[in-house]
Amino acid sequence: MSPAGGVLTAVLALPRADGEPPVTVQRDPAREAARRELSKRMYHENDPNLLQRALNAFWEWIDKLLGAASTATPGGGLGLLVIVLTAAALVGALWWRLGSPRRTPTSAVPLFDDRPRSAAEHRAAAEAHAAQNHWNRAVQERMRAVVRSLEERALLDPRPGRTADEAAAEAGRTLPAHTDRLRAAARDFDDVTYGGRTAGPETYHRLAQLDQDLERTKPVLANSSPNTAHSAHQGAAE
Repeated sequence: MSPAGGVLTAVLALPRADGEPPVTVQRDPAREAARRELSKRMYHENDPNLLQRALNAFWEWIDKLLGAASTATPGGGLGLLVIVLTAAALVGALWWRLGSPRRTPTSAVPLFDDRPRSAAEHRAAAEAHAAQNHWNRAVQERMRAVVRSLEERALLDPRPGRTADEAAAEAGRTLPAHTDRLRAAARDFDDVTYGGRTAGPETYHRLAQLDQDLERTKPVLANSSPNTAHSAHQGAAE
């Protein structure tokens, strides 16, 4: 570097092939020339594209994050691995137990199809599906048997467009001892029919037990006295 007007100016010595003294170039023009040279397309043909650069940045961030977590976790990387595997096992267990995430279903489709069948026919169909471990269909047919049985006993007015939720709400007024179980049965029906959930044998057996208990339960009429209602509740509990 040499002084020029009180300012230090850097120079770059470029050798010459003819043996003459090297050509000196000031630093800033040399840097600009190098920048122009390196900006040519031939030097960037093998550079990663935008997506590759984004992926590289993402994986670098993940690597830094895991490195920081392993440093803060007791046991280092091994401890972090144990925590990750434990969390994955918990998520898998919840997924297996609760099924896929879904919104709370509300039945909007009629409970019965166009062809009317008796409660006995629905029960027989439910048992046939249960014997083949087709639990969703077994639950559907057993719920239809419950509602059809209540219609046959004149506890519900036959109505083709009735949904499971509506049937449970109406039946609960004449069978108050089973209101909660009727609502739960309607939810089970909605879950397997509209909610995408898979039923199991415990769901079907719970619904079959409700069907049997309703058969033995006397209805509570609107003008019944409190003592009559209490007796009906005791009869349902027996």
